[in-house]
Amino acid sequence: MAHSYDVAGIGSAIVDVLAPVDDQFLLTHNIAKGVMTLIDEYRAAQLYDALGAPRELAGGSVANTMAGLASLGGRGVFEGKVRKDRLGQAFAASMKDMGVHYATKAALDGPATAMCMIAVTPDGERSMNTYLGAARELSTHDIDEQEIAAAAVLYIEGYLWDAPTAKKACLKAIKDARRAGTKVAFTLSDPFLIGRYRDEIRALLGELDIVFANEEEAKMLFEVETFDAVLQAARASWPGIAALTRSEKGCVIAQGDEVHVVDAYPVERVIDTTGAGDQFAAGFLYALTHGRGLAHCGKLASLCAAEVIAHYGARPEASLKALATKTGLI
Repeated sequence: MAHSYDVAGIGSAIVDVLAPVDDQFLLTHNIAKGVMTLIDEYRAAQLYDALGAPRELAGGSVANTMAGLASLGGRGVFEGKVRKDRLGQAFAASMKDMGVHYATKAALDGPATAMCMIAVTPDGERSMNTYLGAARELSTHDIDEQEIAAAAVLYIEGYLWDAPTAKKACLKAIKDARRAGTKVAFTLSDPFLIGRYRDEIRALLGELDIVFANEEEAKMLFEVETFDAVLQAARASWPGIAALTRSEKGCVIAQGDEVHVVDAYPVERVIDTTGAGDQFAAGFLYALTHGRGLAHCGKLASLCAAEVIAHYGARPEASLKALATKTGLI
């Protein structure tokens, strides 16, 4: 069956607000250096004003993946909630600029559009203050069954499990995907999230075709101590594709008796690992939806992750399609 989209992504619609600052700025505004802190709307407005003239980009884990997919030449559609305010309009414009279809109806009231204030000091540290706002308000009414049916794969962000209405929206989307024959991929997002929802997510495995996880997330999910035990547990209890990342050790792609160990793509210098998992997923899903085998999927995923960790920011700076073409992966 021909599809209009390679991937339909559902995730947190967050505007990344980036600005260079000095260490005194962090002290003056009581910003914890080098970590991510959740904040309320009032604090978000204060920090936004203090940053002066920041750069604004559509962000969030799945939105980053969709950017990578578009950079590879893939076709993507994104569903995520913003408010009809200036930042909501900026998010929509940024998605359009990167070549991703985005038509989720903006909220007319309620929380403001989510934003992540990213203060970058001269030493390269990224200090993040995140207001989740309207992103948590995604509901079943925002899920477009036709968009999901038009995609080869539905890709869902685990972070949404922390928002009850958004979780319900994701569960509806999964049902829509199963009905349409669309494959379902899920990213575990964070080890602490697995600690909160382990039983729910393990029960959900039966509805999933692909799971993305780093080593620590996978250990948390299966409650084991070693990576070998993760592989044994995954292969014994679930027939889907496990795409497991191991930082500098590369990745392992497993499905049943098929196991591929893929080396990390060499990087001259690791600058910023933010977005590595997001771009790994972009490369993997692009290759999978273009008929490539699992080993090839892992290799392209590794290349995409390597591009993003070689610079600051969670989006590719170079054309991933050009890089993949040069290395013979497209």
